[in-house]
Amino acid sequence: QVQLVESGGGSVQAGASLRLSCAVSGRTYSRYCMGWFRQAPGKEREGVALCNSDDSTGYGDSVKGRFTISKDPAGRRLSLLMNSLQTEDTAMYYCVADPAYDGWIYSNWQYRGKGTQVAVTS
Repeated sequence: QVQLVESGGGSVQAGASLRLSCAVSGRTYSRYCMGWFRQAPGKEREGVALCNSDDSTGYGDSVKGRFTISKDPAGRRLSLLMNSLQTEDTAMYYCVADPAYDGWIYSNWQYRGKGTQVAVTS
């Protein structure tokens, strides 16, 4: 089993930066695919950023150029650096991991954290 625990959420003003972290415990492999999804109130859950098994990355259109995903070499911690935050970034952010899947469908990811809340005020 793999456990994912997110941290680093909080309330910030628009334009600020925030770094989210996801601690990985249990049986893991350094080449797991990992990523971040988010869900705002009343909206569908959407993919934010993915880090594939070969360490290539992908981003949702709304965060490109502002967010950066990174993973430590051992695959034990995933980070999301969020710059130039906007009120539209307010959401619950979820960490995901999977030994093989690396796509944008949240329900396909085998392991999912409980989330950390981010609130951006104007």
